[in-house]
Amino acid sequence: MNNDTIFLREIERGDLPTINAWRADKALVSLLGGAFRYVGPAIDNAWFDSYLGSRANNVRLAVCLASTRELVGVTYLLGIDWVNRCAEFSIQIGAESARGRGIGEAATRLTLDHAFDDLNLNRISLTVLASNARAIALYDKVGFRAEGLLREAVFKGGRYLDMVPMALLAADRR
Repeated sequence: MNNDTIFLREIERGDLPTINAWRADKALVSLLGGAFRYVGPAIDNAWFDSYLGSRANNVRLAVCLASTRELVGVTYLLGIDWVNRCAEFSIQIGAESARGRGIGEAATRLTLDHAFDDLNLNRISLTVLASNARAIALYDKVGFRAEGLLREAVFKGGRYLDMVPMALLAADRR
């Protein structure tokens, strides 16, 4: 999957040091729903092995620049439910130089194309920090709809934060 700026490919074991460096960036992790955790190479390798064993229900994609092939982010479709044709979406643009350039939108659109057009999914959901206006604006732009508010749903930085659940149906695509 690609466009003029980026292409997507499945993550590889060789991507783990870069992905781990992003996980170690507290400022970056502060924008995401998950908690900050120190993750060593052995844990990353076990995580990757687990992914290889669960590929039937999970898609983990590397976001790469078309011009240099540099890994700049990841997108995931997790917990694919083949009966109900749904999955959970997440994205991380880890390379600071790739942020604010439309790469996140392009990667999101390409991942959604894959989800709906190749995998025949019907519903893609996500949760986003209510304070992450930039991410919410991106998700709204590509067609996701807010479905409520999860009050004090995550503990980050010593306090509880709200999350916004959002979803996109195949019939609602823009």
